[in-house]
Amino acid sequence: MSLDRFRKKKDKEKINNETAPTITELEQLCGDDKETYEALVHAMFLDPRKIEISIKDAVEDAKQFEKANDLVRARAMYEVAGGLAIYEGDLDKVVEFFGKCEELLPDKKYTILKNPEKAIAVAQEYYKKYLSS
Repeated sequence: MSLDRFRKKKDKEKINNETAPTITELEQLCGDDKETYEALVHAMFLDPRKIEISIKDAVEDAKQFEKANDLVRARAMYEVAGGLAIYEGDLDKVVEFFGKCEELLPDKKYTILKNPEKAIAVAQEYYKKYLSS
């Protein structure tokens, strides 16, 4: 009977440790700003160095898909270009590419367009801190 007490205590500790939410680096940088976090979690690449296409090529591909009326693929390529523009810190391109995404398929809204300056600033902070190597 006394052994059961210890098992229950260990089980409670295990449950508490498993249910404790983990906070990502991006969440730490965004703090209480849920809107910026949501904008970035859906738009930025955590390690854009692993993306094997340039912005220029992604935009060219997007335009080709657009001409072929393949709007889903066109939007996907504009999203790639937008994610890379976030990494470069290019506000105008971020607005252009994600704006184009909304134009092609207006069913999806890009919250990064609400406050792109702040989102890019947080993303740049993330990249400086976590991609410094």
